[in-house]
Amino acid sequence: MILGLDVSTSITGATILSMDGEMLYNEAWDTRNKNRYPTLYKKADIILQRLTDLKEQYDITSVFIEQSLQSFRSGFSSAQTLSTLSRFNGIVSWVCFRLFGFEPVLLAAASARKMVGIKKEKGQNSKEASFQFVVDSQPDFVISYTKMGNLKPGVTDRSDSWVIAKAGLIYCRNLNLS
Repeated sequence: MILGLDVSTSITGATILSMDGEMLYNEAWDTRNKNRYPTLYKKADIILQRLTDLKEQYDITSVFIEQSLQSFRSGFSSAQTLSTLSRFNGIVSWVCFRLFGFEPVLLAAASARKMVGIKKEKGQNSKEASFQFVVDSQPDFVISYTKMGNLKPGVTDRSDSWVIAKAGLIYCRNLNLS
């Protein structure tokens, strides 16, 4: 089984796909509460607990993690934010290595979207195109909304983790690891 992770210091998406592509698990792990999770280590501890639970429930044979951003884009994350995300991504990658006994594969979001066949229309946001692709292709994908009609926090993190897991499945098939 393939585990795909969209790692973030606020909400981490996790998806497990069977080797035939069936979605077996799709959740978001919320670590935004600064009182409960005041440091990266406390956040990593809850991720470790959730991953341990998954290891006990599923026979995970490969782990794929969305690679953290590697460069600046004007109007987006600061150097400190990029550094923090990169550190957390490294911590979670190491946790996966220790827990599952093999190295996780890091995939760039753009590469994963391309592998899965997600195409964005001119002017469309990549994240929106990715989300719409998951909604259109996965009837079991649950979408939940706030009272104001907005997507609830974690929905796009779950869809991003599905894209990473699906790209991971394609990666494994191409290497005949399935």
